[in-house]
Amino acid sequence: MLLYYYDLTFLLAILFTAIYVYKWHRRFNVNITVVFILVPVANLGQLMTVYAKSLEAALLATRVNYIGGCFLGYFVLMGVIELCEINMSRVLRLILFLYNFVLYALVMSMGQAELFYKKAELASENGVTYLIKEYGPAHTLFYVSVAAYFAAAIAIIGYTYVRKHQVSRRILHLLVLPELVCIIGFFGGRKVFPGIELLPACYALSQMFYLMIGARLRLYDLTDTAADAMLTNGGVGIISFDQNLIYLGSNDVAKECFPHLQEQVVDKPLCDCDEMRPVREWLVSFIEDEKQKNFIYPRKEGDREMICKVEVDYLYDFRRKRGYQVLITDDTQNQKYISLINSYNEDLKREVEEKTEHIVEMHDNLILSMATMVESRDNSTGGHIRRTSEGVRLLVEQMREDPAYNISDEFCRDIIKAAPMHDLGKIAVDDAVLRKPGRFTDEEYAIMKTHAAEGARIVHEILKGTDDESFKTVAENVAHYHHEKWDGTGYPEHLAGGQIPLEARIMAIADVYDALVSKRVYKEKMSFEKADSIIMEGMGKHFDPGLEKFYVAARPGLEKYYAGLE
Repeated sequence: MLLYYYDLTFLLAILFTAIYVYKWHRRFNVNITVVFILVPVANLGQLMTVYAKSLEAALLATRVNYIGGCFLGYFVLMGVIELCEINMSRVLRLILFLYNFVLYALVMSMGQAELFYKKAELASENGVTYLIKEYGPAHTLFYVSVAAYFAAAIAIIGYTYVRKHQVSRRILHLLVLPELVCIIGFFGGRKVFPGIELLPACYALSQMFYLMIGARLRLYDLTDTAADAMLTNGGVGIISFDQNLIYLGSNDVAKECFPHLQEQVVDKPLCDCDEMRPVREWLVSFIEDEKQKNFIYPRKEGDREMICKVEVDYLYDFRRKRGYQVLITDDTQNQKYISLINSYNEDLKREVEEKTEHIVEMHDNLILSMATMVESRDNSTGGHIRRTSEGVRLLVEQMREDPAYNISDEFCRDIIKAAPMHDLGKIAVDDAVLRKPGRFTDEEYAIMKTHAAEGARIVHEILKGTDDESFKTVAENVAHYHHEKWDGTGYPEHLAGGQIPLEARIMAIADVYDALVSKRVYKEKMSFEKADSIIMEGMGKHFDPGLEKFYVAARPGLEKYYAGLE
């Protein structure tokens, strides 16, 4: 049974190393990376020892085990030194490494000389092989080295905690834990659990703590690839916060703009002082409304008047939002240029607006062309998108006159503009289904119903680059939910009542009305009276009963419009 313990500790070491490799980031500390390599090696040596069938095999396994024993302390200490931002000369690092190399050379002498082990015999108990050893003088040196590395690491962590505010306290707390665990496992494990080596389990547990350190370190990384050039050469200040607005760090440019950052403690809330008030206000504005992300910050640098451009955005860990960052750039020249343009170049502004309108018009025409192309595959007689757009316009015109709804001009514009896009998803429906002249089978109807969700996806892809978020939302909702019913029996999500977006409820009336009074290859057009009867019967079932009065008010206009098409 005890063999399973050593199997498990080795497998855990491999697993944690695999997780580290999966999450590896080029900014990770190289010494911690080496630790993740050495731990499985050390645990493998221990595993080989307990399975050894001869003294030679056990000694070989012990040599493998001591690769970790001799070098782990060194690389852990180097990692602590770098994470604590302690300067250490390369010469001293090299000397310490060579010392460990010599120590391991002494380990290799076991079985051939009496420097490390004077004597070693093979023994077995409960199916577990182990060595009965008589230590030589070099082994005492090994013990001293291990103790010295542990003591040095703890001392450096303690010194950093007291003297260095710019190093994360959370990182320091996490650095202490593997040190303590390994100290207990190395010096006290055999006394507490005779016959069991606790060190392999302690090594694996330490890997877990280092994984936590790696995940946390990426929050404090202010300079990653492209950001390096921007921050170093572009004179960009950056201040980072986690999701709870806890200060994570800032670069030198930001500290020049806000000198109080020199005293700000990492992992603490931003200080409540007048100097930092603008930063707090920017963050609060952005959190309340993501569109409020750009600000102008005038400041003085000596006798020079400066105008800084501030941008607040999320702090990302790959695609995860992990906090917030404030970017500060000297925008003085650009702001003066903008002021000059505003003062003397109104004609240019008007020309830009005209060209922008032209681009938007081209974009709208492209969308309309796509909708027309999709419509040409359907079994309608053509003009469905144009007719439903007019139906939507007549409905919202009546709604605008009712103060209870208080719909905005922007909403009216968006839904009328989005109406032609409601059936874009039909482009993904097979012709055999889409153009079938008769009733659908259950399977065919299920295929046809997919056009709603597919339409929302297509609209999202078409509009994902647009700055007009309100139009994007309305267009997606119209495509996605125009077949939902007030009583919840519609598709694709079976939404009911107020769960259905207002724009989709309006679209549903215009869509069904057009289907009723228009001719299709599989049916004749219906009279206005019969179509009206069906629409009115559907109020409270298919349609929003709150829209009934607007439909009734718009009905004369609808009938006049459709009569004019004949």
